[in-house]
Amino acid sequence: MSEPKPPTPTPGDTYKGWLFKWTNYIKGYQRRWFVLSNGLLSYYRTQAEMGHTCRGTINLATANIAVEDSCNFVISNGGAQTYHLKANSEVERQRWITALELAKAKAVRMQAESGERENIFVGECRSFCVRRFVILSPLFSHSDDSGDDCPAVPPTSGQGGGCRNSNSEVQSTLRTLNSKVEDLTTCNDLIVKHGSALQRSLSELEGIRVGGDMGDKIRQVTERATLFRITSNAMINACRDFLSLAQSHSKRWQKALQVERDQRIRLEETLEQLAKQHNHLERAFRGATVLPSSFSNPALGNKGGVPGKGDASDEDDDNEFFDAMEDPAEFITVPADPKYHRRSGSNVSGISNETGMDDQSVNFDELSLASNPESPQSLELEPVRQRRTRIPDKPNYYLNLWSIMKNCIGKELSKIPMPVNFNEPLSMLQRLSEDLEYYELLDKAAKCQSSLEQMCYVAAFTVSSYSTTVHRTGKPFNPLLGETFELDRLKECGYRSLCEQVSHHPPAAAHHAMSEKGWTLRQEITLASKFRGKYLSIMPLGSIQCLFDKSNNHYSWKKVTTTVHNIIVGKLWIDQSGEIDVVNHKTGDRCHLKFAPYSYFSRDVPRKVTGVVTDKDGKAHYVLSGTWDEKMEFSRVMQSSKGENGTEGKQRTVYQTLKAKEIWKKNPLPEGAENMYFFSSLALTLNEPEEGVAPTDSRKRPDQRLMEDGRWDEANAEKQRLEEKQRTTRREREREAVKAVSPSEEGAHQDNYQALWFEKLDDPASGETLHVYKGGYWEAKEQGSWDMCADIF
Repeated sequence: MSEPKPPTPTPGDTYKGWLFKWTNYIKGYQRRWFVLSNGLLSYYRTQAEMGHTCRGTINLATANIAVEDSCNFVISNGGAQTYHLKANSEVERQRWITALELAKAKAVRMQAESGERENIFVGECRSFCVRRFVILSPLFSHSDDSGDDCPAVPPTSGQGGGCRNSNSEVQSTLRTLNSKVEDLTTCNDLIVKHGSALQRSLSELEGIRVGGDMGDKIRQVTERATLFRITSNAMINACRDFLSLAQSHSKRWQKALQVERDQRIRLEETLEQLAKQHNHLERAFRGATVLPSSFSNPALGNKGGVPGKGDASDEDDDNEFFDAMEDPAEFITVPADPKYHRRSGSNVSGISNETGMDDQSVNFDELSLASNPESPQSLELEPVRQRRTRIPDKPNYYLNLWSIMKNCIGKELSKIPMPVNFNEPLSMLQRLSEDLEYYELLDKAAKCQSSLEQMCYVAAFTVSSYSTTVHRTGKPFNPLLGETFELDRLKECGYRSLCEQVSHHPPAAAHHAMSEKGWTLRQEITLASKFRGKYLSIMPLGSIQCLFDKSNNHYSWKKVTTTVHNIIVGKLWIDQSGEIDVVNHKTGDRCHLKFAPYSYFSRDVPRKVTGVVTDKDGKAHYVLSGTWDEKMEFSRVMQSSKGENGTEGKQRTVYQTLKAKEIWKKNPLPEGAENMYFFSSLALTLNEPEEGVAPTDSRKRPDQRLMEDGRWDEANAEKQRLEEKQRTTRREREREAVKAVSPSEEGAHQDNYQALWFEKLDDPASGETLHVYKGGYWEAKEQGSWDMCADIF
């Protein structure tokens, strides 16, 4: 019984059939079942073996196909594998040769495209992927996995699941059509190739005489004509498939496009109606929240001077309306009654007269300066050092991502050796010192007469420390144990700062800054991280404290969570989310700041921050609002009342406030910052070489200096040397500790390292334990005596 005739091979299809394969000189050719699929030729003893046993496979992308005679042909991939095959007939052999050539051409093209895609992907990942594993986290602790998840990138569409399914279907169809177009291109190339060969054979046939070689020439022409016919049939079939797919999907796309147009029109109409309703509700709400004269403070009503009629509808120029925030916002703000703007002697909000001045005539900052006998204008200016304004541009080095990833499998996140390609030429100690970029806020706070006013500036300083993280996607260098960094700006700005890496397991850094303007800032930071594949959450542990000499006010707060999205795929972006409570331990005042996480569906601006300053009794006095990457504003609270319940059933507070004023604004980045790691003007000066600093200072770290100079290969080698030196020093220190330990304590982990410039103390005000500066550094600098410093570099 004859076997069914195999179909004409079509590019992209799986081709199957029986062939005879040479095995050895004893058995000769044996009948085997061959399957050609996805550029791979596999064979089995029987068709039943396809599901479980493959006898051999050869990749056509690197294989050579040669024809021996009318029925025999050979496939070889350079000597490792060679198949001597024989078909039942010459036509069957031609079908297999055509199918193999089509599959080989497609496999070679796919391999080239795959290599190009890998280069592009690796190039992007070099900037976004592994260095984001530990971005801003040289102090990683062990992470644990939990089930929650957040979007990896701001959604580009708000259509919901139906739209995503539709988009997925369209993308799948486009990929199919693109594959068909590639098949047509392959067939066209083969037709050109075989057509040229057929034309040459016909020309040779016309020029020969009738003789013995006539039969060979005719056979050759017949083979090439058959090959050309098979290729042409494959071309026709591919064209038919492409046309059929295009026609079947064209109507569906037209219908989907019309649906999208109709939805857009309906959305525009709905938005127009909502805008009108919002405007109407806004007018009604503004009229409803203005309190009548009899309901306000009696002290105001007895003093007269403001008519009782007409003021509720006459809007003062200083009034400003704040839209209600998205749930779960706990409060909303509305303009205060205009009569509050025309009184300077009342004490409506419970603040002293120094801060209860007329908001229209006295500026907040001017009031603070006026209350201080010293004024910046009265100080004589001294010549200061000119700091650098540029660093070498970041080079664009190629990096093989997979060679790094494979070495990270099974290792702890904090112990992965990362090349400097994922770093920025600053250490974590220098990044901590960048919190002082807006030190002027603390200078102004030190001059405030009121603790509530002072709280506003401290809260603004807290928010300002995040402004440098928007574009700073590079990972800072992990500080070595005992590494220090000084930031001496006593002449320029009136403060000096010192950081030291005080612990390695767990990693922790201590920071101390003091100013001639009467404030001290200290912090100890340890970072915990949670890597969930799509994003990395960095949770700073430890607290920050600020003390003012004049008022003895003692403030403390903690940092919010930093989330780095799109660790593996997509454009990297950073978000700050969480809540901060700034507490004045002396007066009991408190500022509750809320960093709203990014949401595509929110009506608020991205990176929004809101806060309320309250006294020890919980009474609100100031409202703060703004964004952590741009600016913050504050406004005085004149009256508060309970509003309607929100969507979650929480009763929100309505604050009547005066016009908001700017309290902090981000400094613009220097020109060309995108080529200099997006460093701010202060960050550009942090690694500038200085004379007289300690030998453990981050400026003297060799791998960091080499990276800044663009010598990344040398920096990588130096980084490995420093890390190995640190591990060796730690092992020696542990051995010495074991020798000195008593038998009763034997078996415990011993590390007798003590910080050089900081000591661990209990803070009685906050009840926390942290490393506090114990003195001696600046005295040692003046004497130029650094004998006590270890050789860590």
